[in-house]
Amino acid sequence: MNAHHRATRRALSRALSRALARPFSTSSPKPSGAAFPLKHVTKSNFEPALAELRQHLRAADFVAIDLEMSGVTSAPWRESLEFDRSDVRYLKVKDSAEKFAVLQFGVCPFRWDPSTHSFVAHPHNFYVFPRQELPVDGPSYEFLCQTTSIDFLARYQFDFNACIYEGISYLSRQQEHEALRRLNGAYEDTLSDTRCNLKEVRDVRLDRMADILFTERIKNRFSEWRDGLLRDRIGGFQLQWNSNDSKQQFQTIFFKMRPAISLTGFTSHQFKLIQWVINKHFEDLTYVHVTGENFCSQQLVVYTESKDDIDLLMKEVKDEHRRGAEMKIQSAIGFRQVIDLLSSEQKLIVGHNCFLDIAHVYSKFLGPLPLTGEEFVSSINKYFPHIVDTKLLLNANYVLQQRMNKSSTSLSSAFARLCSQIAFGSESKGLAFLQPVQVEVQVDDIRTSNWNSGAKHEAGYDAFMTGCIFAQACSHLGIDFKLHLPSENLAHNEKLYKQINHLYLSWTNGDIIDLSTGKIEEPLGTKYPKKQYSKILFENIILIWGFPSKLKAQEIRQCISKVFSPTSVTSVYHLDESAVFVQFSKAGFVSDFLVLKETLERSDGPISVLHPLAKLLEGGNTRAASYEIYKDICSSPISEVLFADQAEAVGIKWKTQVIEPKLAVESQENGSFREDNAIRNVPKSAENSEHNVEKDILSGHCEIIDSLSTAEANQVSTNNL
Repeated sequence: MNAHHRATRRALSRALSRALARPFSTSSPKPSGAAFPLKHVTKSNFEPALAELRQHLRAADFVAIDLEMSGVTSAPWRESLEFDRSDVRYLKVKDSAEKFAVLQFGVCPFRWDPSTHSFVAHPHNFYVFPRQELPVDGPSYEFLCQTTSIDFLARYQFDFNACIYEGISYLSRQQEHEALRRLNGAYEDTLSDTRCNLKEVRDVRLDRMADILFTERIKNRFSEWRDGLLRDRIGGFQLQWNSNDSKQQFQTIFFKMRPAISLTGFTSHQFKLIQWVINKHFEDLTYVHVTGENFCSQQLVVYTESKDDIDLLMKEVKDEHRRGAEMKIQSAIGFRQVIDLLSSEQKLIVGHNCFLDIAHVYSKFLGPLPLTGEEFVSSINKYFPHIVDTKLLLNANYVLQQRMNKSSTSLSSAFARLCSQIAFGSESKGLAFLQPVQVEVQVDDIRTSNWNSGAKHEAGYDAFMTGCIFAQACSHLGIDFKLHLPSENLAHNEKLYKQINHLYLSWTNGDIIDLSTGKIEEPLGTKYPKKQYSKILFENIILIWGFPSKLKAQEIRQCISKVFSPTSVTSVYHLDESAVFVQFSKAGFVSDFLVLKETLERSDGPISVLHPLAKLLEGGNTRAASYEIYKDICSSPISEVLFADQAEAVGIKWKTQVIEPKLAVESQENGSFREDNAIRNVPKSAENSEHNVEKDILSGHCEIIDSLSTAEANQVSTNNL
């Protein structure tokens, strides 16, 4: 899923109602070529489709994937921003993958067919829905929906009914482990009931006449049933009760090749009384509580011939329960079997701008995402050692940049540009290469070399487009597939090797992460330079939020520049309407600003009111912190709409970790005199600058503020906002 998926802004309810109200179709013109549907996979045809996919994956040279999600960003400030450091970019991807759902998963294996000199693609479109299949304690799944993403899917006739009602559920590897642990724990509790909780049974008191009569009647009926078994060892005896109610409550069956009575229609109190009777009066009868199919509870009284037979019965019950639990969990694993296949086959995975996709794969099907990008890289590389990003491939290679001719590298644009013979059919002109790589499509028993499913922006078709782009890109990197051997791994091809495991760290390009080493690299080439701002130095950045909403970036720059010199601020960048990043020319200005702000807010004197920062601090809600606090706030699972509300919800009101201990000591030792002196002294970093305008201001010469107006106007016109 690329950024274009978030272009339209409409209401979620309107999008869903429109999508659910009409059948699956497309109103967009269909390109020429054979049109037959994708291999749509839901829970009803998942098992045979999985068996078929397994064969295709084993024969594949590479596998293209694509995901459709319920959203990308949980708050506007969680968008990938220019001032985001690489570790913050990872935290934003982590937040997105944890909060939104995967609704479709496209898997398209590509196999080179030497007999036809073409690739054969097998596009699969899996509908996925996080349904809770196991009846275990714990909260049900929750996920967010972003209206822009849902509306985009609705515009392309995404089948929400198929997703919700027929989507394939799944368990991650960690969820599978946890389910086994909990079910085994539940079984141990069942065994405690099975062997009779002696303490609980012994505590039963027969104080009421009804309990005394009930236990006596139960005792007589069990004795009659047991004695009948002993009289007729052949097994033809069946106890006949005196009433229809008795027949319904006591049914003779065989359990584990032993005669038994199935008990139904009793209350929990009566079951305890039955256990008390068995424990007190019968050594050859055993009370058993088992869980059958669909987790239906069954209460039994089983005839056992010896203590060893009782132990054997308990072992058989335990083994059967474990097998049943494992089968239920195996069934609940669902779509994760596809991920396990992709991992075990170790094929080259191809995606388009796919770091977020890979994060979703980890979060949904492996386990909770690691806290840092380094840990994530180390872990994901074990499961998927070979990943290539076609978007980065197109941007990083000069030849491909020339072929793209400065066109957008979005998935649809790249497909139209590089694969025009597939996108537009044999009649396409001008866009196709002289010798394009041929791709045939096979869905079930239908195979063609000129195909369009009419399903643009479905995950299966997008995966197909991604694979086609990769095949064409490889050709123009000098890879001749006609010389390709079935045993050759494309991931080890020397002409492609440098691009393997290099992915954009966020969905808006920016830094590149090497999944093999965890190292962060600058964007390759000159296609995405950081144009708007001068070089970003994160140690020089301060984050300010909660200031009066009427203040603009230019006014904030003016307030600070009056104190720390006209050249002290290199850029001001709005995080949202409630917060800004301010980058100073020197790292020392960060701590100086924090100290000065703290001191001014502790002072009630006239100087603090007339101070140039008074406009910024007006209202008493302005907060400021170093960049590390911004990272801490981004790591929180909370997502308020405004950043100022987010910081408040996380519990960060003041930047105190660095400067508060110093201020506290000074306050204790010197009292109010020290605070007043701090206001009247110049920060050390500012003392060394060429412009000591703030020195006069802090010394109380307020008339200098007016004389700065001309210089401020000139400075604002030249500084980069």
